Amino acid sequence: MIELDLEKYNYELPDKRIARFPVEPRDSSKLLIYKDLQLSEDVFNKVNYHLPENTFLVFNNTKVIPARLFFQKANGVIIEVFLLSPVEPSSIVSQVMETTETCTWACMIGNKKRFKEKVVGTYNIDVGTYHIRPENIKLTAELVDYEKNYVKFSWNNSDLTFAEIIRFIGQIPLPPYLKRETEQKDYDTYQTVYSKNDGAVAAPTAGLHFTEQVFADLAQKGIKQDFVTLHVGAGTFQPVKVQNVVEHKMHCEQIVFDKSFIINLLENVLFVIPVGTTSMRSLESLYWFGVKLLLGKQTFFIEKLSPYNQTESFTAEQSLKAIIDYMTENNLSQLVGETEIFIFPSYEFKICKGIITNFHQPDSTLILLVAALVGENWKKIYDYALENNFRFLSYGDSSLLIP
Repeated sequence: MIELDLEKYNYELPDKRIARFPVEPRDSSKLLIYKDLQLSEDVFNKVNYHLPENTFLVFNNTKVIPARLFFQKANGVIIEVFLLSPVEPSSIVSQVMETTETCTWACMIGNKKRFKEKVVGTYNIDVGTYHIRPENIKLTAELVDYEKNYVKFSWNNSDLTFAEIIRFIGQIPLPPYLKRETEQKDYDTYQTVYSKNDGAVAAPTAGLHFTEQVFADLAQKGIKQDFVTLHVGAGTFQPVKVQNVVEHKMHCEQIVFDKSFIINLLENVLFVIPVGTTSMRSLESLYWFGVKLLLGKQTFFIEKLSPYNQTESFTAEQSLKAIIDYMTENNLSQLVGETEIFIFPSYEFKICKGIITNFHQPDSTLILLVAALVGENWKKIYDYALENNFRFLSYGDSSLLIP
């Protein structure tokens, strides 16, 4: 039985150090560099100077959806429905976002006890954008499974996908620790400039610092890059509440890989730097799926502790080649899987050589992930950030960690 004491991964985060709003422009944030066991700092738009030329950057191109939906009953009671993961007609986020007329999601529900009958919202959608009469748009929500919090949505215009519906009527869900309501600017600032695939309920915030100019500077240096999709779930904010952190219930998230990405990764696997913890979780989960294939198992679900129970040893190249062969044999251009991988100290990284990431909450799974990468020096890194006026959490500053 693995044991890990939560208290070892705690630190004091003063409220004034939490960034409630982003800096402008976004690439003017501070950058802490931990490299060769040394600490220094710079501005994020100079990140290209601190990356080795053979770096292969991996980004998460998920797009935050307006996952908070509000319905008002005839008696004035407000029902809040927070989208978590799709159930029907598919569990694959990209497919459900393109459905028309009806879909079902697992949700968090505010005022659930008052949610006993269908609730209907009527909305005025911009006529010029959708070429429809605004009075036609009604979204109905019905709680179809009280225990599982399954909510069925239906709307009365099949010209609109579910993605278009919620883009108009939903609200971007900011992290609860920001302690403020969503503002219009957040619809832009709480989204990476390369966001593409709808489905996340939280931003992959390490990527918020990147701009077109930063990408241009990276390209000029010859640094290669590619994209995966991991739809960040609300569980990313779930605090660890057990003393032995290994007993923490990890959230499950959906990951999507294109075959072309895996081929590109194999060609550049010597020095991979993920942008953000979600990209890191995706890459390490991909390795373990390859291991499953090498062991004759074809289910792409990475259990929380399965990496710690694995006795056979395979290289990253062997794992990735097994995945490419599997996709070729099954005529797959895309791979969809799920992961609840829990990366904490004692984990041995198989693909990632470092990370670009923000500063995380104390007692969190993300601190554990950082500690797994840099060891006991995680405390030294965070002490430096606190002493040198770095801004913390989602809208905060960045770090480049290469142990």
